[in-house]
Amino acid sequence: MKTGLIFDMDGTLWDSSENVSNAWTEKVKSLGYDRPPITKEDIMGVMGLPMDKLADIIFSDLPKQERMELLQVCGDSENEYLRKHGGELYPDLEQTLIRLREKYPLFIVSNCQSGYIEAFLEHYGFGKYFDDIECYGNNLKEKGDNIALIAERNGLDKAYYIGDIQGDYDATMKAGYDFIHASYGFGKIDHTVPELARFSDLPELLETL
Repeated sequence: MKTGLIFDMDGTLWDSSENVSNAWTEKVKSLGYDRPPITKEDIMGVMGLPMDKLADIIFSDLPKQERMELLQVCGDSENEYLRKHGGELYPDLEQTLIRLREKYPLFIVSNCQSGYIEAFLEHYGFGKYFDDIECYGNNLKEKGDNIALIAERNGLDKAYYIGDIQGDYDATMKAGYDFIHASYGFGKIDHTVPELARFSDLPELLETL
């Protein structure tokens, strides 16, 4: 039986909210918009949402077409910024990935724009740890569909999705796989699920499941 681990990004592998807010604020200002800075708290409040819904919240005062155009340029600027600066990795991330990789194939599924996961992998040199990735920006599919797509594409018989918010749990249930809550992340889960207090605890937690 082939069992895989599929990871969410934000609130699970890293916290990029401060650098994302910096990148967006710089880009919006450079385009001539007279708007308050986009804060880390603004970004944390929409982490995990599909990009179109994120734009509806952050740029709610703009017409739909304009907010989507601004989303695109901000996303491109964000990817470039993160490739250079990275984000805040959760403690012992790489060491834990090395341990997990000995036993499981590893994957990433996120609701982010195209290029975001690649920026993370490129900045830290983590591409060697992951077999496959997928995101909303590549195919406009919901997270549950992309979890199922990764599992099917890689011949997984069983999979755990590791995420931090209710939407991650809901998407995993839609896909028909098991969920582990990264409780150190951005959200809570309204169901009883395995809890991961620290990323580095994941190998031991998996042994109990």
